[in-house]
Amino acid sequence: MQDGTPWPGNSVRDHPGMIQVFLGHSGVRDVEGNELPCLVYVSREKRQGFEHHKKAGAMNALIRVSAVLSNAPYLLNVDCDHYINNSKALREAMCFMMDPISGKKVCYVQFPQRFDGIDRHDRYSNRNVVFFDINMKGLDGIQGPIYVGTGCVFRRQALYGYDAPVTKKPPGKTCNCLPKWCCCLCCCSRKNKKTKQKKTVKKPKQREASKQIHALENIEEGISEIFVLLSDSISQKSSEGSQMKLEKKFGQSPVFVTSTLLENGGGPRNAIPPSLLSEAIQVISCSYEDKTEWGKEVGWIYGSVTEDILTGFKMHCHGWRSVYCMSKQPAFKGSAPINLSDRLHQVLRWALGSVEIFLSRHCPIWYGYGGGMKWLERFSYINSVVYPWTSIPLLVYCTLPAICLLTGKFIVPEISNYAGVVFMALFVSIAVTGILEMQWGGVGIDDWWRNKQFWVIGGVSSHLFALFQGLLKVLAGVSTSFTVTSKAADDGEFSELYLFKWTSLLIPPTTLLIINIVGVVVGVSDAINNGYNSWGPLFGRLFFALWVIIHLFSLPQRFTRKTRPDANHYFGVVNPAGLYFDSYVGPDKPIRLERWSCIRNL
Repeated sequence: MQDGTPWPGNSVRDHPGMIQVFLGHSGVRDVEGNELPCLVYVSREKRQGFEHHKKAGAMNALIRVSAVLSNAPYLLNVDCDHYINNSKALREAMCFMMDPISGKKVCYVQFPQRFDGIDRHDRYSNRNVVFFDINMKGLDGIQGPIYVGTGCVFRRQALYGYDAPVTKKPPGKTCNCLPKWCCCLCCCSRKNKKTKQKKTVKKPKQREASKQIHALENIEEGISEIFVLLSDSISQKSSEGSQMKLEKKFGQSPVFVTSTLLENGGGPRNAIPPSLLSEAIQVISCSYEDKTEWGKEVGWIYGSVTEDILTGFKMHCHGWRSVYCMSKQPAFKGSAPINLSDRLHQVLRWALGSVEIFLSRHCPIWYGYGGGMKWLERFSYINSVVYPWTSIPLLVYCTLPAICLLTGKFIVPEISNYAGVVFMALFVSIAVTGILEMQWGGVGIDDWWRNKQFWVIGGVSSHLFALFQGLLKVLAGVSTSFTVTSKAADDGEFSELYLFKWTSLLIPPTTLLIINIVGVVVGVSDAINNGYNSWGPLFGRLFFALWVIIHLFSLPQRFTRKTRPDANHYFGVVNPAGLYFDSYVGPDKPIRLERWSCIRNL
């Protein structure tokens, strides 16, 4: 530190909670005269023996600190390897959040991920164009896109686990659709019925009515004082009960609990008194979330390494909807994995999180019914947690052509049969569907093909490993750890981005590629030896084998590249009232705040 004392956070897994306010007063301006926002660095308490929940725990700590210090109604979540590329992106998000008709039901506005440091060929399908430019657009027409972990503007009230506001149902059918004369008849008939009912009611006698009135007056005079006392005690007990429910849900911080009730935010903005700082230190302690609903119903949800899917899913279950905002100029840009092994490990982490969700109580197949989620939106979430299981049929699909060529047997019916015609019709229909999606989403054939290639490579490697790791973790209790993915540097030099680093994830796709090539060689050799008649049945087997090979053929092209060192990783929450950082890994290196210089233009 500046006074020569060691920094308290040098021990990454054992240090107190620390908050450093760089900018905390309004009126502070830069050299150009622009007012600077509040800038706060947060390092939550870490103690051995406590579960810190990785990124999700860090984000929950940040949302509590920002609620105590500024309590802005909207938050922007940006990972450290992303930076603000369009200073007007928040204004575009606010157009959806503050829409007078449907804005109150919007829980978050998700921006697509765009990346720097990717060569023009995008060999690893890092841009993921099919997902961000086709799938997410389709979800935007249902109930909204899923939350992808970064580049997302949230409504704070939605993160607190509240239900979406109930929209008023449109009035029932009236006689506006009928002619005026019919409407008049209906109205007259209704009035006549009401008057007839009134006439048929017998009036009580005046004496009996006067006796009842005097009796009621005597009773009212006797219990008026008791009613006042009871109302005071009931209101006090109800307020105490609601306060206990809020503390059980949000924790034992009265300042934070009070801030959760303010739908439009608000709080002290001119100064940060010491009392608020001490309260902010309390909400980032290790024991604050004990016996609360943090990570269960409030904030970023725990239980999976892909907490983003769970968090967005819980919001949609509460009846909220999300919005996909694709601005002309990319709102945020980030760095992509720098080699094949890192890319496969990244996909492994995502797939492992999906397997964990599938085997948990939050699985979209059986969780959250009756809460306002649409059926098509539920199907999209089911697809997001089921896809690792497709690695098993995909592995069989890639293995059978080689077996057929090596054994000389063909399990698929011949093309001349009816089953073969049906198969070709299905094959062509899938291709036509892909072409229509590409035309609608503006995705080129090259991006679509690279995405398809990497889906096969990742499916038989990362998805398969994630499936077994997830089963071991849930059924046998064997926990697996993951490493933060290395990302490309900022200089944009492509010559050093790719280096082949051997990993066990490459064993399945490499094995499949070799056995299919060997099968093709064996099949062609047998056809040459057996004569002309053997070439006909061989074409069907060769078709499937070559179809597998061209999907896996990009593997040899990735084995002769160079690499760059690992990047530092930080996660942050941005309020319109301030910027909050929380260090995640790499504490021995300083935070690179120069990337956030454009925050003043927001």
